[in-house]
Amino acid sequence: MVFNTGTALLDAIVLSVVSKNIEGTYGYRITQQIRSVMEISESTLYPVLRRLQKDECLEIYDQECAGRNRRYYKITERGRAQLSLYEREWKVYSEKINLLFEKGVGDE
Repeated sequence: MVFNTGTALLDAIVLSVVSKNIEGTYGYRITQQIRSVMEISESTLYPVLRRLQKDECLEIYDQECAGRNRRYYKITERGRAQLSLYEREWKVYSEKINLLFEKGVGDE
């Protein structure tokens, strides 16, 4: 993708993916779901997950899987509120960008 993905957009994408599973989901699965629509590396994802946890938008818990602990991420109420804000802002932003592409600047 030729467009940079900024911090807020990455946060919004991760919160959206995690919010889809009420029980939470784990890092590798989050990476794979995001990769289905855009390129992202695990080295990019894990700092985002840590930041969202620090900001109390995500909570974590460990669960055993095949004899190993797997870390799960679950969205919090604060995270849902932040995701809602991101969704509203994205709608306005994307509509303005689409308008520029479709009509151009200053076209009436």
